[in-house]
Amino acid sequence: MKIKKSILISTFLLTIGAAQAAQYKLTVPIVTNLDSYNYQSLLVFKNIAESHSNGEISVEIYPSGQLCGNAKECLAGVQSGMFDYFQTTVPELANYWQSIESFDLPYLLPNDRVAECVYDNQDFIAEVREGILGKTQNLRLMMISNSGGWRNFATTKKVIQKPEDLKGLKLRTVPAAIQQELVKTLGGAPTPIAWPEVYTALSTGMVDGTKNGIVDIVQMKFHESLKHITLDGHAYMGGAWLMNNDKFNSLPDNLKKVILDAVIAQNQYLRSYPKWQEFNAYEEFKKAGGKIYNPTTEEKEAFKKATMPIRDNYLNKANEDGKKWLTKFEQQIHFCETKISKEDQEALK
Repeated sequence: MKIKKSILISTFLLTIGAAQAAQYKLTVPIVTNLDSYNYQSLLVFKNIAESHSNGEISVEIYPSGQLCGNAKECLAGVQSGMFDYFQTTVPELANYWQSIESFDLPYLLPNDRVAECVYDNQDFIAEVREGILGKTQNLRLMMISNSGGWRNFATTKKVIQKPEDLKGLKLRTVPAAIQQELVKTLGGAPTPIAWPEVYTALSTGMVDGTKNGIVDIVQMKFHESLKHITLDGHAYMGGAWLMNNDKFNSLPDNLKKVILDAVIAQNQYLRSYPKWQEFNAYEEFKKAGGKIYNPTTEEKEAFKKATMPIRDNYLNKANEDGKKWLTKFEQQIHFCETKISKEDQEALK
């Protein structure tokens, strides 16, 4: 027992010593727990940042809302310089830069390959970074990665096969305006509920379903209540990772490069996680009695057609910058679809 205690004390003192020796400390809050892919991705980031900088950088991660209770508080902390690095969703980021809201319009991104192609275009991301910095002064976009796959309609009692099937259903949504408008347009009742309260809302019948990816559904045990999921893929869950711009610019060029390498490695983890976890998640969903429905091409087109008024409404309300960014986004999508189609044709020869 004394030996174990001695080892623990020694390890603790070494950790403190390493943190004190580091010239640059990054304070990173997350609002999820140690089991989340965001936390695990930060371990990848931490490993690269610390080991490749020879200890000049230390990364201190605070999970489960230890430093800030929600995304709004955490982002405000990064902007003010209290914290250094944080992940949010594209819809939440629209609270700081409204034009990025256009990226959340339903059914624009068709699949992972196109989404990753769009967000890998560094010229495009540089423009997005400039737009965010122009509005926030100190929020520097590092990447837009994957935050859990694709949003699909998941319900407790009724399978969704066509747009009309959503009529009258109460569905949990995030607070984002476009996600709520999507449910309204299809005849449902959007019900914003905080993430930690969704399990109770589903199990008590407060809502009839939710709009989430299968990995999140199983990880949070929502499948104990949800019995149907329709793979319509109406929204790609893009995760925007932002760093305090002053902190990034305070680094010498060689350590900036280390941070960029760490971000790329973290991005690779975040993109692969939902793909390899989906199989097990779907198996767990089916074991609990869940049914999976994959819409036909015609049914997917029906969903797209039914939700076109959302895009029209966005354009009617958006300012010139918002309209410009929707055009830019759609142009990037078209470019990537064409590029991938050509690559596939070459591969099939």
